[in-house]
Amino acid sequence: MKTLRIWFACSLGLALSVVFGLDYGFLGIILPMFVLSNTDSFNVPLLLLILVSSVWTTIQAMLLVDIMGSYPMMLLLAVALVFMTKCIAMTNKKTFLIGYMGIVIGSLVLNLATYPFVDIEDMSITVWVYAALNIVICAIAYWVFPAQEESHNASGGEVSSPAYVAENVLTVWIVAMVAFVTFQVLDLYDSAAAHASMLVILAPMSCAGALKMAKVRIIGTAMGCAVGLGMQMVLGLWFESAFLYWLLFTIAMGPFCYWQTQGPAKGAIAFSAMAALTVPMTSALSPGDKDAFFALLYRFSSIFVAVVVSAVLRA
Repeated sequence: MKTLRIWFACSLGLALSVVFGLDYGFLGIILPMFVLSNTDSFNVPLLLLILVSSVWTTIQAMLLVDIMGSYPMMLLLAVALVFMTKCIAMTNKKTFLIGYMGIVIGSLVLNLATYPFVDIEDMSITVWVYAALNIVICAIAYWVFPAQEESHNASGGEVSSPAYVAENVLTVWIVAMVAFVTFQVLDLYDSAAAHASMLVILAPMSCAGALKMAKVRIIGTAMGCAVGLGMQMVLGLWFESAFLYWLLFTIAMGPFCYWQTQGPAKGAIAFSAMAALTVPMTSALSPGDKDAFFALLYRFSSIFVAVVVSAVLRA
């Protein structure tokens, strides 16, 4: 039942992003998947926490850019301080989502907001819409596929033992800062999908078994990239059909949604695969816009390199 619930929610999130023409469609898939994978009952406080965290993070990013956008070094120091507080928040179950959402959404908004042609207000509103839709999607998913057992695993994050807290905070902070600085200095706007994928896999926050988890995430990313390329080849000239795009995407997500319920190892592979699949297929591509195979291959290869680098940094 849990597998069907996750699969249904991911498919519904994708459908809503296509129907309403929303940018950053991966948020409509990743957010419900993240929530439903870590809860077995409809958790209203958790969903509201994601919404509040999204609103606060985007407002915080807008203020930083407005106040310090003309002073790169001051902005960098402010971002480093903000990211450090988010990383510290990720070490506690009650505040894990605030920190995690702050790192993922905050970094994307801050990076893209530095480009003059990006409307940061419009991007922020889009994030808020996805966070609100996440509540509706999860509610419908639990209504269609009711929970069999009551459980309240609210955070989805791991709490590190005191001996590892400082190391955990430092490693995640380094990954987030390296990603931010790299995409700013090298002007990698076209590789925003890689940036998003690099940040999404920061959960769970743990350094224990980091090398093993690095291998798992690399395997998952490779699988997601392969499935995405396969989708592009199968759709071919019919890529302009929104229905076929949604149908094939839904079918492709099925096995990964199933693995989300098959233990930590397969769950980690599935989460990495879904990030590698959904981010570029919903942000770099859209029904009605044709893209060459090699252009898509470039985007996926950049994601793979980014995840490998982030995994090595964490290891």
